[in-house]
Amino acid sequence: QVLLVESGGGLVQAGGSLRLSCAASGRPFRRYAMGWFRQTPGKEREFVAAISWGGDTVYADDVKGRFAISRDNAKDSVYLQMNSLKPEDTAVYYCAVGTHTYHMPSRESDEWSWGQGTQVTVSS
Repeated sequence: QVLLVESGGGLVQAGGSLRLSCAASGRPFRRYAMGWFRQTPGKEREFVAAISWGGDTVYADDVKGRFAISRDNAKDSVYLQMNSLKPEDTAVYYCAVGTHTYHMPSRESDEWSWGQGTQVTVSS
């Protein structure tokens, strides 16, 4: 049973920073891709960033240069450092882990397992 628990969300002013954390349990997560997605009311969940088992990273265009994903395999954790936040970054942010070892799921695939989400609100 996979369990992903996010933390670090909150309210921040535009231009500020937040660091999200996700603690994972239930698997040897060092073998899996991990990622972050976000969702606003009335919209589909969208890809934010992902990191492979080897540390390769990929970002959505609108967060590139502002957000940084990282992982600590010793702690089965993944992080999302968010800088220069904008009001349009407001969303529920979800941690995700790939469902297959050594495989990076596509952004829209169902090959991700999700956490419960953490709210990020950026005020203007």
